[in-house]
Amino acid sequence: MNKRGQETREHIKKSAIILFVEKGFKQVTMQDVCEAAQLSRGGLYCHYESTRQLFQEIVNDMMSRQDEEFDLRISQKQSAVSILNDILEKYKNEMLDSQSSLSIAIYEYFSLPDIANQKNRLYNQYLLSANTWKKLIQYGIDRQEFNEVDIDAVFDLIVFSYQGVRMYSKLMPIDQEIPSRIIKEIKKILVKNDSSVRDALSTAGIF
Repeated sequence: MNKRGQETREHIKKSAIILFVEKGFKQVTMQDVCEAAQLSRGGLYCHYESTRQLFQEIVNDMMSRQDEEFDLRISQKQSAVSILNDILEKYKNEMLDSQSSLSIAIYEYFSLPDIANQKNRLYNQYLLSANTWKKLIQYGIDRQEFNEVDIDAVFDLIVFSYQGVRMYSKLMPIDQEIPSRIIKEIKKILVKNDSSVRDALSTAGIF
């Protein structure tokens, strides 16, 4: 695909994300996307056949961006704690920002009967996220910045806490201290309580 075509797809996805956040997945039509992206029907269908195809690509993009960020920072041998702090700070901000959450749309999409009946469709998304986080946690253990932990259990704690708060934030008011408490406990579990490690990271502005 040429540069212009790729730019058009990115524009369509950005426009669609706003709709999915506001209306969920089920209520968004291709006509809505046409109007939001200011494209003709033919122009939109040249890139996407349905809101399902469009939404799935948005979800895939979200997963790929986090994986690529982790891989890049690990390849640069950055501090595992620094990477962890940055992503958890991002998660905290997203948990507090219910107005930009795709949680309802994701729930609606993966709850569609034909989607839900496709073997392991949602589970595959879970595994992709798990593999990304496991790389980071193992990297931190290898660098002796993280405690020896049950990696699977810690990942589950992170992902289900994050998604749970994002979901509930769309349905009811959320105490702004909840994300902070969750993040604090995750750090206590993962980051070594080693004064030399903490002093070095503090000097670098990480703690």
